[in-house]
Amino acid sequence: MTPPAPTDALSPTAADLVPKRVRVRHLLNWVNLSTPLGMALAKAGGAQVRRGPMKLYLADRYRWRFPTGSAFTVGDVVITRHDIAALVGRRPHLLEHEEAHSRQWMACLGLPFLPLYVASMGWSWLRTGDRAARSFFERGADLAKGGYEDVPPRPLAPVIAAGARKAVAVMLGRRTADTGVEVGSDKSG
Repeated sequence: MTPPAPTDALSPTAADLVPKRVRVRHLLNWVNLSTPLGMALAKAGGAQVRRGPMKLYLADRYRWRFPTGSAFTVGDVVITRHDIAALVGRRPHLLEHEEAHSRQWMACLGLPFLPLYVASMGWSWLRTGDRAARSFFERGADLAKGGYEDVPPRPLAPVIAAGARKAVAVMLGRRTADTGVEVGSDKSG
């Protein structure tokens, strides 16, 4: 069993040690409503919220299964289904990764972060088959610190061709090679 992270890694940063850029990020994430959204989401999911380092809020024991991942950030709120001390004990740079996401929320002016992040995940999946490896946001937050692996890009032509074949099969009601069942029917074979 991995020992929990030292408590000072999760403690609020002393006010005189908080850099101005962190104070600005924190203020703007309140103004752009991303931090209030994160707080509401954490509370609705039953998480226990407390202050953390670098003006982040730590919300652990979140009950909902979505979104996936060991932790995610909304505004300045780092949310996880796990005990955050144990999680940071296993991945000591996780809060640095999540703080980078809080800066991204600020840079995207709040809610526009969501569709941009989803689009970035889609691009990553298209290029690699992995949702994070080529995501602009995950790469910007340091893949390794977030617990992600760097996956090399794959050729786009076969991926697009396979998608086109599946789309045509759906439109024409043909059987797919993947499942052997008719697309668009309830028949299981």
